[in-house]
Amino acid sequence: MRLEPVPAFDDNYLWLAHDGRRAVAVDPGDAIPVIAALQRLDLQLTAILLTHHHADHIGGVAALRERFDGIEVFAPHDERIAAATRRVADGDTVEIAAPALHLRVVALPGHTISHIGYHGDGLLFCGDTLFSVGCGRLFEGTPAQMLNSLDTLAALPAETAVYCAHEYTRANCAYAAVVEPDNAALQARIDEVRTLRAAGTPTVPSTIARERATNPFLRVDAPDIVAWGERQGITAAARVERFAALRRGKDQFRAPAA
Repeated sequence: MRLEPVPAFDDNYLWLAHDGRRAVAVDPGDAIPVIAALQRLDLQLTAILLTHHHADHIGGVAALRERFDGIEVFAPHDERIAAATRRVADGDTVEIAAPALHLRVVALPGHTISHIGYHGDGLLFCGDTLFSVGCGRLFEGTPAQMLNSLDTLAALPAETAVYCAHEYTRANCAYAAVVEPDNAALQARIDEVRTLRAAGTPTVPSTIARERATNPFLRVDAPDIVAWGERQGITAAARVERFAALRRGKDQFRAPAA
């Protein structure tokens, strides 16, 4: 299985999972770059996976269904995603014959109430729930829901490759360094990200192991993050409140100019 990032809009990645002949599109918010990538790689689209209803994730679905007749569109139970052909929920399995994919659906409420992810074959498509060194904004869910979703993802096998939907890593690293300045793994990631972006290379996929080591939103119980929370007046036992404070801090944070 090969994964092709298809850049779109300002910072989205619309992923194509393919075997060299057949492809699955993940969160195709714009059909035009997806079609161009399919043509460039000589691929036939067979299915679409959707994580949530936001337009930059579903905006290209109708045009792709019109062009590729009969493709199945997997999506959460959310009436705002009208183009779905198969609704899936937590614990369901998605079996795609070509390219061969066996995925388990994971409920990930927080960014939106109905957000889901797809995990299997060493891959995680997590939409806007988990980013490299960050997480999504809480547009509909509560901090407790989002923290539970991130705890679920943090418990996945360490080697799981994390295919998120945005190139946010550099700004996320800047915020994480303010919260946890003595994290050596984070400093190494910052150096790596600087090199990758200077070369125009994506900073993702990441891995669950890397995120456990560098991502403050997966490190809510790490001693330095607990200490950060205590400086905000949050007791060590109040992990949901600490997570909420971390997320509010990121919402207000402005990364320094590069």
